[in-house]
Formats: sequence, C-alpha cells, structure tokens
Amino acid sequence: MNNPTLDKTGSQTCLSNLLQQCQANAPIIDTEYVQTLRKNAVSQVQELTLPSKKDEEWRFTDLSELYQLNFQTAKTETVTQTIIDNFILPEAQQSYLVFVNGEYSSELSNVSGLSEDIYIGNLGHLPDAKNSKIANYLGKQEGEKDAFTALNTAGFKDAAVIWANKNSVIETPIQLLFLTVGNDTPILIQPRTLVIAETGSSLSFVEYYATVTESCSDDEKNQPYFTNSVTEIWLENNAQINHSRIQRELGDSFHIGKSAISQNQDSHYTCNEVNLGAKVSRHTLQIWQKGTQTESHLNGLTMIDNEQLADTHTAVCLNHPHGVTHQLHKCIIDGNGRGVFNGKIFVPKPAQLTNATQLNRNLLLSPKARINTKPELQITADNVKCSHGATISQLEADELFYLQSRGLNEIDARHLLIDAFAAEILERIPLNSLQTRLTQCVVCRTIEA
Repeated sequence: MNNPTLDKTGSQTCLSNLLQQCQANAPIIDTEYVQTLRKNAVSQVQELTLPSKKDEEWRFTDLSELYQLNFQTAKTETVTQTIIDNFILPEAQQSYLVFVNGEYSSELSNVSGLSEDIYIGNLGHLPDAKNSKIANYLGKQEGEKDAFTALNTAGFKDAAVIWANKNSVIETPIQLLFLTVGNDTPILIQPRTLVIAETGSSLSFVEYYATVTESCSDDEKNQPYFTNSVTEIWLENNAQINHSRIQRELGDSFHIGKSAISQNQDSHYTCNEVNLGAKVSRHTLQIWQKGTQTESHLNGLTMIDNEQLADTHTAVCLNHPHGVTHQLHKCIIDGNGRGVFNGKIFVPKPAQLTNATQLNRNLLLSPKARINTKPELQITADNVKCSHGATISQLEADELFYLQSRGLNEIDARHLLIDAFAAEILERIPLNSLQTRLTQCVVCRTIEA
C-alpha cells in the first residue's frame, strides 16, 4: 500500500529536480516574449505542486513511479533519415516536421510540398510578420494552471508551429513527428506545439509520438523517460482543423500531455486520439467554444495491456447558442491494465440550443483489467439536447458462438470482435495509411494477447 508521506516527499523532490532541469535548459528561442513567458512559468511552478492520488482529478492515476526517478534533460541525438522514413506517412512525404528529444531537426524535416498559404516550421524561424503576433497565442490558452503545463512552458527548447493564413485551404496533410532516443539515464523531453488557423482556413495534421526501437514500442527496454507535451490550437471564425494525436511511447516511459483548443464562431474541430504505448500515460484535452454554431468532435481509442495505465480527461465548455459536441471514447484493456476516463461537458445558461453527446465504451479482456469511468454533463441551459453514458463489457458469448457457428475458431472469433470494436474509431482517421498502420498495431496486440 502506498505511503502518503513518501509519495508527497517523492513528488516534491521530483518537482524540484524537474524545475532545476528546466532552468538549466537554455531555450533555443530567446525572444523577449519567450523570456517573460518562461520567467512567469518558473514562478508558477514554485507555487504549484505535482498531483497525487489525493487530488480529485488524479485519484485513479498513480504517479509514484514517476516521482522516484531522477530525470535529466535529454541530450542532442543523431537519427538517420532511414529511421525517420519508417515513421513518415505516405500522404505527408513533403509536409512533415521532425523533433528528436524535443529538438527541431531541419535536416530531417521536409515541407517542400506546402504552399505559401501556410507556415510550418519551428518557432525559431517564424517570419517577422507572424512573430509580432505570437504573444496573442503562445501560452495564452484559458484553464487552470497546472504544474506539468507550467514545467513545459518553463523548459521547452523550441516549438512546432503550424500557421494557416486567412481563407487558405491546405489539402496536404501535415505530420509532426516527436521522436525519442532513450538511454540508460532517465530523460525529460518537453515537446511544444502551436497551431493557428486564421479565419476561413482549413487544415489536417497528425501529432505523432514514438520512440526509436527495433521492436514494438510497447515493449520495456529499461530506458525510462518522461514526455511532457503541451499543444495549443486556435481556430478563428469559420476555420476547420482535423487533428489526429497518436501516442506510441516506449513500454517503460511516462507520457503526460495537454491539448488546449480555442474555437471561434462557426469553427469545426475534430480530434482523433489513439493511445497504445507508455507505462503511464495521461492526456488532458480542453476545448473552449467562444462563438455560436461551433462544432467539436472527439474520437478516442485506448488499447493497453500488462501493467499499463492510461488516463484520458476531457472538458468541453460551450458558452454560446447552437454549439455542437459529440464524443466517443473507447478502451480495450487486457492483462493487469487500468484505464481512466473522465469527460466533462459544460452547458451554461447562454448556451441555448446546444447539441451534446458523450459516450465511453469499454471492453475488458481479462479478469484483472480495470476501468474507472466518469462521464459528466453540467447543464444550466433549459433548451438543449444532451446525453451521456458509459458501458463496460466483456466479449459476448453469444457473438463468439455465432462466429464459431460460421466456421471460425474461438481465437479468430475473439480477434474479429476486438478488431471491429476498435475499427469504429480508427475509420474516422482521415489518412488511409495511418488507419492501416494503427489497425495492424491493434491486430498485433490482439494476437499477442
């Protein structure tokens, strides 16, 4: 049983060490605004504490293993183009950025397939015209301040930036690859992403977290590392963004990510999230609808096994009439895996004529698999159409029997049902090659189980 005193001590020691690494990690970007942002973040960290199971939002997520490690800032690593080619999607062969251990690599990146209607690159090479506006976006998202986000702001070296100009329609999908090269020393990587879609613009991008390994990224290699990512997304009036977030970290790593999205009037945002890797992972997704007729669509799939823990927290704040949000999050849990889902939808009085749905479906494949689910609707508006729910089930005996009666053996029948359960989410990803790659991952893990 965990000792609360030891957990608190470990948390304080870990926070002190992480802050020390942030202060020692000189940023590549050193503009006056970034200096001020960094300084304010350090002050915030000093006033905050890392979460524990005593915190309501973290009571099912045990970070004690994270707090026991002494992380060092990740060093610059060299990766060959051959390795990068294994991760780049065919649709994004000329529209991708590569960050290795949090550092931007211009040599490994390729944006030759994009028009002048969009800037895709790192923060350090942002054009002057856009750099003058950066203070309106970077570090400006709403929401409560938390220690992990403040740590990222205090210590990120560089940032991936996607900036679509007004009324531009970007047909080519963009890929942001955040690659980790681990070693025997626990390392800290802090990726930062900023996406801005100006009025009337449209784009699609993939945020992909992976590690350099010759085997499945879910395997343990005795190379623990900590990825602490922050993504800020801004949609102006009538803008559209389709965002796919893929997490395939190493099996003994820790991944904590936050995505903060701001939507103006008539904007459409879609998030397709897939979590397969890491020993302990947590993704917090927060959306603020700041105009009428705004739509948010959230599709999520978590597939974990062994001793993995995966936590998904979402919050959608609808503050204007005719807002729409639809969320479907699925979890497939095997072995001693543990899933956590907490989704919140806020519908205050001004958000009349809102249409909001939220559903969490969970498939437990072993007697020791666990899920803690808590979908929430907080409604004070009186003219809305809202629903929420959660289901927890195992593979149905009747369905298995039916498939076996059609000639399948029991193992193939199980695989078919599991694959179909995952396919409902994977089919919503707009890139065919990414669908295929993730489907293969699901099939592989199903077979191993």
